[in-house]
Amino acid sequence: DNPVFYVQYAHARICSVIRNAAKAMGGKSEISSTAFQSANLERLKTNDEIALIRLMSSWPRVVETSAVAHEPHRIAFFLYDLASAFHVLWNRGNDDPGVRFIIADDDELTMARLTLIKGVALVIGSGLKIMGVTPIEEMR
Repeated sequence: DNPVFYVQYAHARICSVIRNAAKAMGGKSEISSTAFQSANLERLKTNDEIALIRLMSSWPRVVETSAVAHEPHRIAFFLYDLASAFHVLWNRGNDDPGVRFIIADDDELTMARLTLIKGVALVIGSGLKIMGVTPIEEMR
């Protein structure tokens, strides 16, 4: 019931997906930053992916308005909404293998989706740090 744990869980889950993808895509321990930079983001076409991109794009504005208005709760609410949007994508992948983050026979789409969720993790991580909370890479 703690929203901080819910947001941290999204961050940890994303880290787990990326670790698993690295293993699935050649047995590496991690994916290079160059692979993320060269991902073809035009492959992201589902309504949920586009909605997540739009939500993430509002992050700088949320930080600015939160600071100007002296309303830090805006950051917490935003992070909760972002984590919720990520979890929606995650759950859809459980029901429909075509919308999973890791697609066994399509490395290009997999990298595009991994880049998307890596962006989510970066926003969540920076938001948690603003609030004085350390983002975690796995839940135990």
